[in-house]
Amino acid sequence: MILNIYKPIGLTSFGVVKAVKKITEEKKVGHGGTLDPFAEGVLIIGTGKDTKKLSKITNLDKSYVALLNLGSETDTLDIEGQIIKTARIPVITEKIIEETLKSFEGFSMQIPPMYSAKRINGKRLYKLARKNITVKREPAKIHIHEIKILDYSQGQIRFQVTCTKGTYIRVLGSDIAKKLGTLGYLEALKRTSIGNYSVDDSITIDNLRLSWK
Repeated sequence: MILNIYKPIGLTSFGVVKAVKKITEEKKVGHGGTLDPFAEGVLIIGTGKDTKKLSKITNLDKSYVALLNLGSETDTLDIEGQIIKTARIPVITEKIIEETLKSFEGFSMQIPPMYSAKRINGKRLYKLARKNITVKREPAKIHIHEIKILDYSQGQIRFQVTCTKGTYIRVLGSDIAKKLGTLGYLEALKRTSIGNYSVDDSITIDNLRLSWK
């Protein structure tokens, strides 16, 4: 069974897997692409034999809506981290933001953040980061299909992006801020789709629990 689950803010992707396992009583449950604890939205869950389909689902393009907070940077590049740097926000217009965002479309190389679930030499990067250990990460090729501004107000940019697997929106947000001449971190992040799986068709864990009964 493939489930389009709406992951709430504050729960890890593994936490969703655990909850689905408990509800369905399936022994084998997995997910098709990690979503950060501070983020919400589409998380595809596979159970039983259908866990084999998850590797293909993981490779599908993904869409997000992000809220970028300008003027400071956190160690995690999101709202869960500690502010480590601050910077002045220059005078920015929506047209400047639009042109800056457009410059990120296409292929580029992106270095995975230390606070991520990526493994290097068998160790999760975020576990090393928590011990203040930084290791060299090789840049990965990503492709931004489309990125556009939704609104800009009081030092916050809300933008929408569709990209390939392995794109870290936190890193993208930080890079956008730097290109605008300041610093930034993600205040909020919502995954709105994975391939044809849309947030509009997703089901909450509570609703899954109720419908399963």
